[in-house]
Amino acid sequence: MLTDPIADYLTRIRNASMAKHRMVEIPSSKLKKEITKILFDKGYILNYKFEDDIFPKTIKIALKYHPQTKESAISNLTRISTPGLRKYVGVKDLPRVLNGLGIAIISTSRGLMTDKEARALKIGGEVICYIS
Repeated sequence: MLTDPIADYLTRIRNASMAKHRMVEIPSSKLKKEITKILFDKGYILNYKFEDDIFPKTIKIALKYHPQTKESAISNLTRISTPGLRKYVGVKDLPRVLNGLGIAIISTSRGLMTDKEARALKIGGEVICYIS
């Protein structure tokens, strides 16, 4: 039994990118699907596919690498808010990852979004993770 499925999700992506795998398969949930959509929209992953017709439901993620250097697009994944210690921030305390070059994924009352989107909407929430 997993106590922190989001940390498991981030760890699977981190390990697959360090091992230079093309694809990674992760058990699915609504929160993981939303994080995957954000990673795709911001250009950190190449593609994704939700396989909801089979059991167990999974997410297949195609990782993105630089064509010449074969370096992963994701250099750092850090879990911030854990089940044992939740980290909530107001709009004035929203984090900036790598001075705006990375993203922080925030869980708000309007759903998951990046720190930039939350700052534009002037809402705070729970800091899920940092990605750079």
